[in-house]
Amino acid sequence: MNIPPVSIATAKAALIEQYADPVLRRRASMLWGTRGVGKSSIVCQVAEHFHVPLVDLRLTTIEPVDIRGAIYADDVLAKTVWFPPEFLPPPDLQAGILFLDELTAADQRLQISAYSLILDRRVGHYRLPDGWLVVAAGNASFHGAVCHDMGTALADRMFHFNVQTVIDAFLKHAMAMGFAPEVMAYLKVRPDKLDDTHAQLANDHLIGASPRGWEDISNILKSDLSETAKRVFVQGRIGSANAAEFFGVLREIQAAVDVMKLLACRPGEDTVQLLPGSLDGLYGLIYGLLAACTDEAILARALEIIEQLPDIRSPTPLPIFEAQTLAMELLMQKALESGLEVAILDSPAYQRYAERRRRESGNG
Repeated sequence: MNIPPVSIATAKAALIEQYADPVLRRRASMLWGTRGVGKSSIVCQVAEHFHVPLVDLRLTTIEPVDIRGAIYADDVLAKTVWFPPEFLPPPDLQAGILFLDELTAADQRLQISAYSLILDRRVGHYRLPDGWLVVAAGNASFHGAVCHDMGTALADRMFHFNVQTVIDAFLKHAMAMGFAPEVMAYLKVRPDKLDDTHAQLANDHLIGASPRGWEDISNILKSDLSETAKRVFVQGRIGSANAAEFFGVLREIQAAVDVMKLLACRPGEDTVQLLPGSLDGLYGLIYGLLAACTDEAILARALEIIEQLPDIRSPTPLPIFEAQTLAMELLMQKALESGLEVAILDSPAYQRYAERRRRESGNG
């Protein structure tokens, strides 16, 4: 595919700007990407951003007649006439987003009707109101999904986005959605496991890891299922090999980090004794603290713990200062989003950290 890859956040920002331009809004856009990357999610978010209606058509679940509508005989006109389907935007609904999902997987007869909406913004006697943006989504053949090739005539009538998973953007989304900290810590250390579609296809595996799959794993970990059931469900979602590695890291994180004990103990040597000595444990600590910070007191104590990361005693070198910077940035972001920024600014630990950073950068 001769389209440069973009993150899901970049694609969303582009669609927002496209919708805001009345001229560009009349040209359809196509989102290409693997399953679970978030294509349908960002289309919903763009509609919510502008507070406009969204018509979401999953093309693999409807028949060609569903788009073209039903035919009936008009005795007055002495003609057969098409009744447009009720789900297409009526003429009095002047603006919104029409989302044609799974376009490349749809039956080719159905694609003809969908193409009419994309190419001519009409199907039969129905015409799409001028203020509507058409967005389509689908998979290419190398994504391992059932698909039909898109002709050059159709491709030439659309803007195309090659959406790929980017770990930083996914982790930002995961934090906003309250994912289980163990999932975020695991993917921070093993970003290649965010989406293993290529390995899945190469090994002819039925299932593999994907962004949507990790959301499900997060929900499993946060549930009240037994440990045995959690393992079964995780294996059934991302495959046995991925699950085995994930649970191995999970055991290490749980053995190395007790966030609640750290939050309850005193600064100094008591804290040092509980700090993890492995990379998995380090990121498990960071995301565990992030999840625990629900008020000013906990946030202030978390900053004290992060300040002591350089005191970690580990037999192997760890990216301590990079992890400390990441933790401070994440805690500041959460504080701003939660109205807890005063706890950050009033924290002696944060003030000492900020002063050290100023000295290191030569601005102090």
